Amino acid sequence: MNTTALELITERFGHDTLISLATIDGSRPAVRTVNAYYEDGAFYVVTYALSNKMKQLQINPNAAISGDWFTAHGIGENIGHPRDENNASFMAKLREVFVAWYTNGHIDENDPNTCILRVRLTDAVLFSHGTKYEIDFDD
Repeated sequence: MNTTALELITERFGHDTLISLATIDGSRPAVRTVNAYYEDGAFYVVTYALSNKMKQLQINPNAAISGDWFTAHGIGENIGHPRDENNASFMAKLREVFVAWYTNGHIDENDPNTCILRVRLTDAVLFSHGTKYEIDFDD
């Protein structure tokens, strides 16, 4: 895997960033903008288990991401509640990454339907300063 491309992805998305997240709703694509954080081949979003995106991903976990001269495919999965002990150390990082808005009433960790969406990337295309990087995350 190209380490330069991975460094560029981390530089661009290894903080609170807005990305477009596409899912499949029946036979139609559905896209929305979400706050996300990239780390080690995956994007993370704190969201709601009963949202349309999570319902769509339960039926078909294939997802696509786009933002800042970057497109990718991946597999979306609910990795559990923010207060789940298995998520404790990672959630400490996400709360810090999303500090600008996390506690403004948008996220309710007391709600059992609050969850963490992980989109594990399978492949991507990144453009940087005239160079095209094609990345296979399954390598």
